[in-house]
Order: sequence, then structure tokens, then C-alpha cells
Amino acid sequence: MDGGCAVFVCSCFSVTEQEVREHANAGACTPRQIAAASGAGTDCGSCVRTIQGLLGRAAGCPRREAARAGAAAVATVPAAAVPVAALR
Repeated sequence: MDGGCAVFVCSCFSVTEQEVREHANAGACTPRQIAAASGAGTDCGSCVRTIQGLLGRAAGCPRREAARAGAAAVATVPAAAVPVAALR
């Protein structure tokens, strides 16, 4: 550590905020992926919202960026371009 005080996100498994950020930087973009990497959120679950908040602020998550790009692409497709059969 850098000598600072560790801020625990998950007290059940002693997972710190820094560890969650490190896992996110390594590609864990969802609370489930953080849980698989660290165990955080798999016991009492009280830390899941905090983990979601940390992940929500993490910029550059490849999966999140792809989802945003896909959502933007879908939003820009004109309604006339969608076949009527696809809507049924």
C-alpha cells in the first residue's frame, strides 16, 4: 500500500476500494466479475451497491464502452430501416 488508510468495500472478504479499482482496470466491469475475482459481494451482499458505484465511475471499461456504442448505433437507425416482421 501507499501508506494511506485502506477503505474496505467488502468487510466479509476484506476487499478494499483500491482492489476493486485494480480488478476493474484489469477488465472486471460488473459486480459479478468483481465477485469472481475477489469474492466481494458474495456473502452478505451489503457491498454490491458500493461496487456498482465504483464501477459506474470507472472510465474505459471495454464492455461498457461497447454497450454504449451499440446503444448509440441502435438509437440512430431510422424506424423505416427496421423490417415490420422484426417488430412482431
